[in-house]
Amino acid sequence: MDSVRKQQILASEAQLIAAMKASDVDALDALLHDDLLFNGPTGETATKAMDLANYRSGGVRLALVEPSDYTLSAIDDDVIVAVTVQLDGEYMGQRATGRFRYLRVWKRYGETWRVIGGSVVPLGPAG
Repeated sequence: MDSVRKQQILASEAQLIAAMKASDVDALDALLHDDLLFNGPTGETATKAMDLANYRSGGVRLALVEPSDYTLSAIDDDVIVAVTVQLDGEYMGQRATGRFRYLRVWKRYGETWRVIGGSVVPLGPAG
């Protein structure tokens, strides 16, 4: 992958992490594609509308969102990102604490990168 695209994706990832931590619905709206599908840690599939509604309602509150161990792969005009994230917070009334591995697919639309799909699995506590 060329260095320009890698820097664009890492910058987009940083914006996404900041938006998640701040519950910034406007920023999330800009970063997520309208037809996003995301599989959660228990197998449920969420849409962009569902995700934004959870943030708007206060159902998502994250005190810590710390990414590490990025792996990126470019396929044509898409980029797949695998990243480990240390989380501490709440998601829909449930404690969300520990290490999670996210997989996100970014697609370029003009000059803008948007997440078109993703998933997350729990890894357990940091060891």
